[in-house]
Amino acid sequence: MASGTRPTNMENAAFDKGLPTNIDAERFILGSVMLDDARFIEIAGSLFQEDFALEKHRRIFQRMSDLHGRGEKIDRVTVANELLRFGELESVDGLSYLVSLDDGLPKISNLESYVRIVRDKATLRRIAVSAQHLMNRALAGEEDPSEILAGAEETLLKLGEIRTEKGLMTPMEVIQNYAGGLNAFLDPSRRVKGVSTGFTKLDEMTGGMKGGELIILAARPAMGKTAFALNIAWHVATKLFQPVAIFSLEMSQESLLTRMLCAASRVDSQRFRTGYLNEQERQKLRQAANQMVEAPIYIDDTAGCHLMDMHAKLRKVQQSGQKLGLVVVDYLQLMSSKGKVENRNQEVSQISRGLKLMSKELDCPFLVLSQLSRATETRQGDHRPQLSDLRESGSIEQDADIVGFIFREEVYKRDREDLRGLAEFIVAKQRSGPVGTVPLVFLHAQTRFENRAEDLGDIPPE
Repeated sequence: MASGTRPTNMENAAFDKGLPTNIDAERFILGSVMLDDARFIEIAGSLFQEDFALEKHRRIFQRMSDLHGRGEKIDRVTVANELLRFGELESVDGLSYLVSLDDGLPKISNLESYVRIVRDKATLRRIAVSAQHLMNRALAGEEDPSEILAGAEETLLKLGEIRTEKGLMTPMEVIQNYAGGLNAFLDPSRRVKGVSTGFTKLDEMTGGMKGGELIILAARPAMGKTAFALNIAWHVATKLFQPVAIFSLEMSQESLLTRMLCAASRVDSQRFRTGYLNEQERQKLRQAANQMVEAPIYIDDTAGCHLMDMHAKLRKVQQSGQKLGLVVVDYLQLMSSKGKVENRNQEVSQISRGLKLMSKELDCPFLVLSQLSRATETRQGDHRPQLSDLRESGSIEQDADIVGFIFREEVYKRDREDLRGLAEFIVAKQRSGPVGTVPLVFLHAQTRFENRAEDLGDIPPE
């Protein structure tokens, strides 16, 4: 560090406390802009005022930003004049310090490397300060532990979002980063597809479930949303051999396994529960059970699961070397956020946003079940759900990449035998594709959804 640049006074708390800093990198960045103000554009979108460790560097950067915003030149004199206008020149050690920033400094070609250093140090400081703050709260013992954990949860998710920010990219850069390059980008048959759901028409409409997507599956009670999600989970784990994590906040692990077994073996679930099974049914159950114990399925039935708990458990699976193919959450309204919130809508908004961020970080599709309001039942005529029927928060629709509804008209018209077993999956929102309806068949006894025969073509049934 150059002579006379030693941080002093209370303004340099980060340095005095031994927090991660790189003062020279900060000086080189500011000095490079002093030498050539056209270089301010190189750092403007990547650095923020609070990324600088020294208070005087923050002030200098802010005044540079003001000058740039007005289209004025940035150099020693203009920055000094701007600082003087705000009564801050003395607080940055005067004009002599501004001169020292670029005095004898050569033109730095790799300014981006210094920007990355300053950003990394700023992130480390935020982590350290957040950890210290949480430790102080824990040691004081004046709050409920759940409120302190909520603070940790929110802080870590926000820090993760900051770290994953991307800058603007040219079409060439996008294609270069695309798996397989230009040829794969232009060839639909070679483009990376999402994880198959096992439902032919749905896969055709969506291209499968893609990493980072938040997929909301909503329905009124007894429509079969859990059955539909378990059908997809079984397909991903046993047919595609990709790990699936299921968080069930309503049903026990044993109940989930029972439903999956009966659906996979096509055995009447009521006969299974009562024990009236013939030898053929027992054999089919044994085959399905053997398939299930070999499948990479992970189930958690912790009631009231929090985002932080879920994140830790999923990271543990990922760190074991297994790339998750799908995460199922049943269901969103049973989740809670740690700590106090103003109202339930705000809480659901935090949860849906947290799930979206988690799906992006883990690069894994999240299939999240959700309740619908009673509006579908009170609506005259057509009872098909609409996006406005999502319960408790409009942010669910906002955060979701895909919103789908399970609808069975037979639930409302029980006297119509011709409707029995007919079901629809309504794609009401899709960020990157069309909306529409996928016709399905619902097998009541096995609580299982299947493709309609005309949709299978030459594809043999499972």
